Amino acid sequence: MSTTILGIDIGSSKICAIIAEKSDDDVKILGAGIAKSQGLKKGIITNIELASKSIQNALNDAKRVAGTQYEKVIVSISGAYTKSINSSGIVNIPNRDIGIREINRAMQMADHNANIPNEYEKLHILPYNFKVDDQEFIDDPLGMNGARLEVQTHIITAQKSSLSNLEKAVKSAGVNIDNIVLGGYASSIAILNSDEKELGVAVIDVGGATCNLVVHTNSAIRYNDFLGVGSLNITNDLSTALHTPLGAAENIKINYGSLDGNSSDLIELPVIGDDGSTHEVSLDIVSNVIYVRVEETLMILAKSLEDSGYKDQLGAGIVLTGGMTKLGGIRDLASAIFDNMPVRVAKPKEMEGLFETLRDPGYSTAIGLVLYGAGHFTPYEIDSNKKLRYKDEAIAPSADMQDILNGDNNKELSINDSGIESAKDKLANIKIDDKDGSDGLFTKVWNRMTQLF
Repeated sequence: MSTTILGIDIGSSKICAIIAEKSDDDVKILGAGIAKSQGLKKGIITNIELASKSIQNALNDAKRVAGTQYEKVIVSISGAYTKSINSSGIVNIPNRDIGIREINRAMQMADHNANIPNEYEKLHILPYNFKVDDQEFIDDPLGMNGARLEVQTHIITAQKSSLSNLEKAVKSAGVNIDNIVLGGYASSIAILNSDEKELGVAVIDVGGATCNLVVHTNSAIRYNDFLGVGSLNITNDLSTALHTPLGAAENIKINYGSLDGNSSDLIELPVIGDDGSTHEVSLDIVSNVIYVRVEETLMILAKSLEDSGYKDQLGAGIVLTGGMTKLGGIRDLASAIFDNMPVRVAKPKEMEGLFETLRDPGYSTAIGLVLYGAGHFTPYEIDSNKKLRYKDEAIAPSADMQDILNGDNNKELSINDSGIESAKDKLANIKIDDKDGSDGLFTKVWNRMTQLF
């Protein structure tokens, strides 16, 4: 059974829509569309109508290339206006057998115990440590025996207003969102390997107007931060320092951008505000302007990493991705600023159908979104829909079916053909209490199933 996934990366400089097909363990890119961002500043939507048009332009191109529709939609959100806290939950296990239901109960308890401000909504509830009875640092408690299960979680939240504006912009483009994923988390999925997550690694995604920092230790996300600076700031600096229009400054950055100021070659640039006039500028000056901005940005991120308390736990060092990483010399500068820690510049993982444009570091988040939709998330997670996701999960039940399995008898069954056999097996185990003489849940569900099948 295959599933078609649409990932939409809503960035400050570009919108990227990717349609991919998930079948068995393979993910194949079917099509992609890219549009210039409008109505966004530093990762935040400032004009819903303009943002919606940009999303729609990217989506139309992706559908035209893919030649197919999509079944599942995953959308990114910037780290701007996000907050993160840690919380824990403990539950008793009467039958001493730890299954998915018990893990869900423990994580829901951690959710319940979290002190989240009213204006914030949870995006991800990510466990980083399980404890069974008195045994700590359990990698996976599933199937274990114990009387008590404890979980410690990292909870990522976002402002409700920002989430609402994002949903409105996407919906205005004719798309209903299935999941919202933190951009830095999605980038991590696209570029990290299991060894790096286990050893400890910090992912820094430097985009057009934002930087997202996500720290993994022991294969779990432990810290995330955001900086409202990106490669567009370099463009602004060049425009100001060289007295040239923004368009010319952007071209200089793309064509001559480097941190190695060893060239005395001259380039001719238009003068801002003076039509037809030009002047010559040394590439050494261009390099110095870029160097100052990139150095300042990396130093702020290094301070954030230092403050996180996880710097000494990063055996795999730093992984850089995003559009700014295409600047020559950025790896060496980052290594020096991060106290000679190992640094690598990462592109998205190879997969079938990944054409050359998408191999650019600037598309790591977009690739990560379709991989998230294909099941490449953390081993356990409560997602933006407050639903437990877990590794090796079967075809996900619909929301209504999930409510039935969780004991909400007021929901009616809704299921597609791919989940028929699974639904029948689970329905056979549902206990019915029909003391009032009215039609019981089983009767209602069975009647509904006979109509469907």
